Amino acid sequence: MAGIVNSLSLWTALRWEQAVTMRQRPVVIVVYPGAQTLDVSGPLEVFDTVNRLMAEHESAYRLQCVSPVFPSVATSAGLVLQADPLEAAEGAIDTLVVPGGPGLKEALADTSFVTWIRCAAARSRRVASVCGGAFLLAEAGLLDGRRATTHWAYGKQMARRYPEVTVDPEPIYVRDGPYITSAGVSTGIDMALALVEDDLGAACALEVAKYLVLYFKRPGGQTQFSMVLDAQLTDQEPIRSLQDWIQENLHRTLTVPELAERASMSPRHFARVFAQAVGMTPGQYVRRLRIARARQLLEATDLSVCQIAGRCGFTAIETFLRAFAAVVGLTPAQYRHHFQLRTHSTPAVEPAWAERRPA
Repeated sequence: MAGIVNSLSLWTALRWEQAVTMRQRPVVIVVYPGAQTLDVSGPLEVFDTVNRLMAEHESAYRLQCVSPVFPSVATSAGLVLQADPLEAAEGAIDTLVVPGGPGLKEALADTSFVTWIRCAAARSRRVASVCGGAFLLAEAGLLDGRRATTHWAYGKQMARRYPEVTVDPEPIYVRDGPYITSAGVSTGIDMALALVEDDLGAACALEVAKYLVLYFKRPGGQTQFSMVLDAQLTDQEPIRSLQDWIQENLHRTLTVPELAERASMSPRHFARVFAQAVGMTPGQYVRRLRIARARQLLEATDLSVCQIAGRCGFTAIETFLRAFAAVVGLTPAQYRHHFQLRTHSTPAVEPAWAERRPA
């Protein structure tokens, strides 16, 4: 399959430039019954907001929703969208967007639909997926030999189903060549903002983020680990009670013998029971909780990096810096810069409903 897909490849930049004007980039969002509503509407709103902010000029993106079921298709939340048939997306495509959702199982079983995605990808400059949409790209053979991400809850399942794909379930989004896969649901918005930045520059992407009241940029290397840790809360006592206690005592040293004593177990038995219940060693779990707390403090306070390191239980600033970079992929200062970015300029476009009534 990988050989066939590689022989098809994506259109070269030259061929794409010859087929599509840079003024208006065709963005095709594939919708199928049971697709996740936000997987579709999130990226759609980002691209549409660019067009509205550029209302005085020609639109930057030509948006089209297509579906194997048309003209009306219901999303997972019951929202009914209007869509064109798949065949309506003719010619060169700038960006092909494939969502996930509860209807994914049926979509994967529709071989003609998967074949259409493979063929549409071959005439697209870039192909993006949101959440479980990565499964459809992988089913089409587009991700063979590539790195990709998906919702953290489906990472292991995807890796088992598609062993030729290197699945990394932690990043917000992953780029590998012309393929961009984003993680759980809302990360499709982050991915779309990044694509706008690629196309039109950081200033435009920032205006869109301000208008939609979003962070301008969540780092692409930022992990989904806060959700992962929630998923690793166990119902097994006394481990669950210990997890709650750890959350309240992250400023302490928290050695394995101390944790084992609180759980009334020997250190060896405790380490084995904890790993079975949580899916990682006590040391790994504590470190991730410390980094999660550090992220919160970097986002919400003006504490110095040294103060944050101390409150999160790191006895040496060097240890904190290494641990933070290993998990998040950024320094604490870089992370704070992204999340404390604030701008207050007036929106470029005021919606009609915000206009004052005539006197």
